Amino acid sequence: MATIVLLWAVIGQGGAPESVLAPGAKLEKLWGEGSFTEGGAADQDGGILFSDIGDRIMRFDTKTGKTTVFREPSGRSNGMVFDPQGRLIVAEGANTGGGRRVSVTETDGTIRTLADRYEGKRLNSPNDVAVDRQGRVYVSDPRYVGDEPRELDFEAVFLIQPEGFVIRLITGATKPNGLALSPDGKTLYVADNGPDRHALLACDVGPDGKTSNSRVIHDFGRDRGIDGMTVTTDGRIVAAGGSAGKPGVIILTPDGRQVGFIPTPEPPANVEFGPPSGTLYIAAGKSLYRIQTTLRAPVPARSAGE
Repeated sequence: MATIVLLWAVIGQGGAPESVLAPGAKLEKLWGEGSFTEGGAADQDGGILFSDIGDRIMRFDTKTGKTTVFREPSGRSNGMVFDPQGRLIVAEGANTGGGRRVSVTETDGTIRTLADRYEGKRLNSPNDVAVDRQGRVYVSDPRYVGDEPRELDFEAVFLIQPEGFVIRLITGATKPNGLALSPDGKTLYVADNGPDRHALLACDVGPDGKTSNSRVIHDFGRDRGIDGMTVTTDGRIVAAGGSAGKPGVIILTPDGRQVGFIPTPEPPANVEFGPPSGTLYIAAGKSLYRIQTTLRAPVPARSAGE
C-alpha cells in the first residue's frame, strides 16, 4: 500500500475553515490493478467490496490489507449495497457480459435476479443502487456504454419492491447516475449528468417509497458533476466528483452547500465508509484509496438475527 501526501483544499460554511480529515490523515493507495473501479459496499466481516468494471467484483480485507477477487464474472457490476437482511444488491450494467439487471446475492451465496425489466422492457444499464430500511431498492438506469438495442426510450430512477415489482419514479433527472438516501430515509439524492446540466437533485420520499418535490440543490455548471455518493450521520453528502483538472471527493450539506473537498490522483467514481470508523474508501480510476476522516456514517439497518 502506498501513502500519498496531498495538499488539502477544505472549505467550511461561509468560507470558514472546516476540517473533514482526521489529524495527520494521508491518502493511501490500497490497490491499483483494475480497468475502472466503481461501487463500494462494506460487508460485516471487515471487507470492502468494489467493482472493477472489467467484469469482476473485488474485495479489500481491512484486516489483512489484501485484495482478492470476490466474483468473476460479475455481470458488469457497478454500484452495490447491502440490504437490511445482509444480502448484496448489485447494479449490473450493459456491454459485453453485462446482466442489465439488479441482482441479489443471498447470504448463502445464491445469486438471483431481483429485476431486469420495466413493463416488460429490458433495463438500459443499471448504474447505482440504494436501499431503505424496508428493503426497497432504488436504482438509476442510464446508458453510457454498450451496443445492445435499447428497449426503453428514457433513462430514469426506479423503485423495486422487495418482491421485485418495479415502479418508475419522478426525480427530474434526464440521465441519473449516483444515488443516496438521507439517514432518515426521507430524501433521495440523485446525481443528474444529462446533456443540459450536471447537478445534484434532492427528492422527498413518501411512506410508500415514491418520490416528489424534485429540486436542484447544487448545480456544477461546466464541471463534470458527481457520480457515486454516500451520506454521513449528520446528513452531509460525500460524493465522487471534481473538475477534469481537479478530481476529488466533494462534501456538501443537505441543502447543497459545498463544505469540503478531498483531492484524488485519479478521477473518483464512488465512495463508501468502512472500518475503522470514519475511514472513507474511494474507487478512483483503476484504483482503490482510503483516507481517515472526521465524518461518520449511519449504522446500516439489519434484520433480527443477521
